[in-house]
Amino acid sequence: MFTIKNLSLYLIANSNQGGLDTILNPFKLYTIPLDDWITSSVNYIVDNYRPFFQTIRFPISFTLESIQWFLLGIPPLIFLILLGLLAWQLASGKIAIYSIIALSLIGFFGAWEQAIVSLSLVITAVAFCMVVGITIGILSASNERVEKWLRPVLDAMQTLPSFVYLVPVVMLFGIGEASGVIATFVFAVPPLIRLTNLGIRQVS
Repeated sequence: MFTIKNLSLYLIANSNQGGLDTILNPFKLYTIPLDDWITSSVNYIVDNYRPFFQTIRFPISFTLESIQWFLLGIPPLIFLILLGLLAWQLASGKIAIYSIIALSLIGFFGAWEQAIVSLSLVITAVAFCMVVGITIGILSASNERVEKWLRPVLDAMQTLPSFVYLVPVVMLFGIGEASGVIATFVFAVPPLIRLTNLGIRQVS
């Protein structure tokens, strides 16, 4: 029969044998090796399915390199003029002047090519986010089962810090700009899916 006295005697007996710490902190003996499971799973995928992920990487790399080639082929002065006109039409004259001055400083600091590479990466990520995000958002809005299945996945994608999934992305797709596009895609596509789904559901 369980009593306070019996519990006290049990704790005293185990403390004499060095087991009180184990009783008060059972996590020292009973732990779930989740990190080992995840590491083993990622290693298995890398060892057996690397060619598949390299195939997925090809269109991303091709799109990114094409955009880079196009933007780097534009002379910086022409690029500044076109950007200024675009900013003037879409925003205002002040924004256009600010954009030209900011990009000019980047060029004078010797980081023009790096800035164009970063711009190409962002444009590529936005393009893939629009294609995938809007499509899945429409599917989610038209199918309740898909929407329920996607909700926890999107929650996890938005909750986890970017460096958490950047490591497996690099392991699966290799080091390079394409991996940066994929990591940006994983970070940016959930809001697009949610907003597309929400927007369609609010239309009668």
